[in-house]
Amino acid sequence: MTTQDRTTPHDPGTTLDRTTQHVRGITQDRTTQHVRTTAQDRTTHGGTITQEDGSQVVTPGRAAEELGLRRDEFQLAVQLGIVRTVSGTATGSVSAAGPDGPGIAARRRVRWSEIERLRAAPDFPEGLRERVRVVGTTEGARLLAVTRERFTRLARTGHFSPLRFYVNRYRAVVWLYPAAELAEFALNHPGLLTGRLPLDVRSRADGYEDWRPRNWRARRLGSLLRASRDPWVRTAAIASLLDPLQVAEVVDDPYERVYLDRFRPAPPAWRPTGPTAREIADRLMLADDPDEILWHRMSLALALDEARADRQAPRPDGRGTPLVAVVRREEAPAREDSGSGAAVTVAPVPVRPPGVTRPPGRRVRRGLLDRLRRRREVGRT
Repeated sequence: MTTQDRTTPHDPGTTLDRTTQHVRGITQDRTTQHVRTTAQDRTTHGGTITQEDGSQVVTPGRAAEELGLRRDEFQLAVQLGIVRTVSGTATGSVSAAGPDGPGIAARRRVRWSEIERLRAAPDFPEGLRERVRVVGTTEGARLLAVTRERFTRLARTGHFSPLRFYVNRYRAVVWLYPAAELAEFALNHPGLLTGRLPLDVRSRADGYEDWRPRNWRARRLGSLLRASRDPWVRTAAIASLLDPLQVAEVVDDPYERVYLDRFRPAPPAWRPTGPTAREIADRLMLADDPDEILWHRMSLALALDEARADRQAPRPDGRGTPLVAVVRREEAPAREDSGSGAAVTVAPVPVRPPGVTRPPGRRVRRGLLDRLRRRREVGRT
């Protein structure tokens, strides 16, 4: 046997594999070291982030894990106000995140003290899961010990509000209700569960009155308003319930409409993905009853006045006003947020010039607004 026969042939593929494996090992080691260093700088233990004020917060995903909840259950807990969240935006930004999905701003966080408060409950974790459980018509009727027909009539007449909905394969809207609220309704209104329903309830149900979409929109609007104290974000939440033509009649300044669109809350994260189901869901997100539309138009006008008093919407020329960043406001505890959005900082806006009370434009009709203000004053007394 010659020397050439005893020599192993050179394999370029083997050398390439060994080189690739070596490079990958070095890259992985460096990446792991970088991640560990970053985690040590930002956390105290297990992903707990320390904010500038010294408070410890965690991401929604980590909070759900600590509370033993699925991601959708955690979203419901936030929306119902069971879990309080705080803004996760950095200084210089405004949060427009919604209760059931991210807006144009950053995701929200959960304080570690909030997690400890919930875990200290004597019925944790079963009690927490029960408080976020949602049921449909069949299970809700069984919970109230009534027939499906009676349950539907009570829901249509607004005796309890749905928390979510979905569109089934038959293109029918299926409403979901918090089981805890239904149990509370059974305790407070036992007379509506047995015997003949009151005449007004029967007449409203026989007249095909359905308050479920309106009550769901009202619940969602309340969640959005509680999620932020910024007047423009709150105004955008109200405007999201009206179609563009209705908004344009109240907000006649085009720059203000563009500014409101920047804070417009995103649709719920659980919105259907199919084109037909999404079209049905989008219709349910807009007010359709004349009384409801009128109420939201008046609320939008009042909220817009408060937003204008706070700061002016940005304009292309700036009108000689220096640009300043919007300082993040202290966020109120929020009920619901999926926390899946990425942080986005709102662009600088000009400060209102001295002596300017509101932008030029068509005056809002004050008759309805005055009546609404008087009604609210009477309600407070």
